[in-house]
Amino acid sequence: MRHSPGIPPSDITPESVYRSRREFIARLAGAGLAAGLPAAGGEEVLTVGLVDPPLAFKRNDRYSTREKPNSYAEITGYNNFYEFGTGKEDPAEHAQRLRPRPWTVVVDGECDKPGRLLLDDLLKPHALEERVYRLRCVEAWSMVIPWIGFPLGDLVKRFLPNSRARFVEFTTLLDPKQMPGQRYDVLDWPYVEGLRIDEAMHPLAILAVGLYGRRLPNQNGAPLRLVVPWKYGFKSIKSIVRIRFTERMPRTSWALSAPGEYGFYANVNPAVDHPRWSQKTERRIGSSNFLARQPTLPFNGYADEVAGLYRGMDLERYF
Repeated sequence: MRHSPGIPPSDITPESVYRSRREFIARLAGAGLAAGLPAAGGEEVLTVGLVDPPLAFKRNDRYSTREKPNSYAEITGYNNFYEFGTGKEDPAEHAQRLRPRPWTVVVDGECDKPGRLLLDDLLKPHALEERVYRLRCVEAWSMVIPWIGFPLGDLVKRFLPNSRARFVEFTTLLDPKQMPGQRYDVLDWPYVEGLRIDEAMHPLAILAVGLYGRRLPNQNGAPLRLVVPWKYGFKSIKSIVRIRFTERMPRTSWALSAPGEYGFYANVNPAVDHPRWSQKTERRIGSSNFLARQPTLPFNGYADEVAGLYRGMDLERYF
């Protein structure tokens, strides 16, 4: 397996320093950074300047791991987001081109209440929670991230999927001007992912809008991303613009690109290796020992909660 360079300790900003810096910038910026401006169609939307206000949320300890979260610098400086480049540092370098507000999400397909909503309207009925989840990537590295979001199932119920709805399909923004990685045929754009509807309804599946108490940085999937902690990271699609209820299994991007390597289910499974490397162990980003590895846990440590979703399934065949 090819390893990417680690993040040197000098580049890791402690959370206390990060918060102090943000508060200082906010004081300098004053109250003039946010203004209501008319969008297409006359809707009032919030245009945010350099600093967003903190999110209002409650901590959900029931679903949070007690493991220490990675630092803000690690989480925002080392990620996969091929729309901005294939290197782990590319998203942090190029994602500032993305304009995350105003943002429209279309919800349609096999449901009784389809809608086309601005992000703020989509969020209004939902109380935000902080959930500290493990993230396990298929390249065998992992992080612990304090997401801010709300249960995906709450949104699913809001749009009343009908009896034909067996899956939920998600689509990322397609805009090569904002997302320069889409100018290259790394994948068949736009990025598409999907879940079975019972997976989408599971209380661990969330739609995230922030981390470390603030709105999502662009490189982490602003302004709205899926987080499914028992699956490999590529399932947690970023910058969502469409949610569609379907009768048939969605044709997802990585499963189309490399079906022998990336299955639709993508449950974290140490017993099923990637064709080019083992999944039995993982490297925790931020570890003082770059070469140190730890055992990979079935379903990324969430087996007690989600294993019942797959009772009777051959998890080597349905990988």
